Amino acid sequence: MNAAWSTEALWLLTGGAAFAAGVLNAIAGGGSFLTFPALVFAGVPPLAANATSAMAVSPGYLGSTWGFRSELQALPRALIQREVIVAAVGGVIGAGLLLMTPARIFSGLVPWLLLLATVLFAAGPVLGKRNAGQGHPAWRLPGLLGVAIYGGYFNGGLGILLMALYTLTGESRLNTVNALKNLNSFVLSLLSVLAFALAGAIVWPQAIWMMVLATAGGWVGARLAKRLPIQWVRWMVIATGLAMSVVFFQRT
Repeated sequence: MNAAWSTEALWLLTGGAAFAAGVLNAIAGGGSFLTFPALVFAGVPPLAANATSAMAVSPGYLGSTWGFRSELQALPRALIQREVIVAAVGGVIGAGLLLMTPARIFSGLVPWLLLLATVLFAAGPVLGKRNAGQGHPAWRLPGLLGVAIYGGYFNGGLGILLMALYTLTGESRLNTVNALKNLNSFVLSLLSVLAFALAGAIVWPQAIWMMVLATAGGWVGARLAKRLPIQWVRWMVIATGLAMSVVFFQRT
């Protein structure tokens, strides 16, 4: 625990970060840039903070998936089943890799992972438009497996990677891309969080507290999404990601 802050202040910090993360995820994504650093600042070891952060933001994926249920129902059932299985396997592999990574090594990887996720988020619009509908479908499932492994290991930038994957492998319908992104994010996060829970990597008091506030933030964010300029929010997320990367580079 950070000795300079009281226990109550640290609970307010993690709760506020979770609420803001829920708002950001509903509008533009990038909520993990807030929850993960807040947990580390509150004294949670980086590996456990990563697992707890993934738990905290996971409920939002279910609501997002439900919102795109008509797009999912329009897709072939066999396609959905294949992708759900691949996402689940990748999420479990990623979680397993995280749990096998020594804490010291993961702490050294954290700033690089944050920086990578920030770059991916910043490049999202370009990646999303490039070659949309003209990609290589044969790479879809192998690419999904790779992205799911990354998502199970470190959640930051997951949505951007999934959207880039689908557009670059031939999916031109934005709503369908979002539907598949949300579904597979939910599946791989659910499995990875389950693996973290079974391994005892989740700090439950903070996880439950942050889940509640992240869900509330998502409800607020869904309403703000119609009012705030999306580019303003994107720049806020990018600035936060860069700042957190710098902070963690200085810590290593």
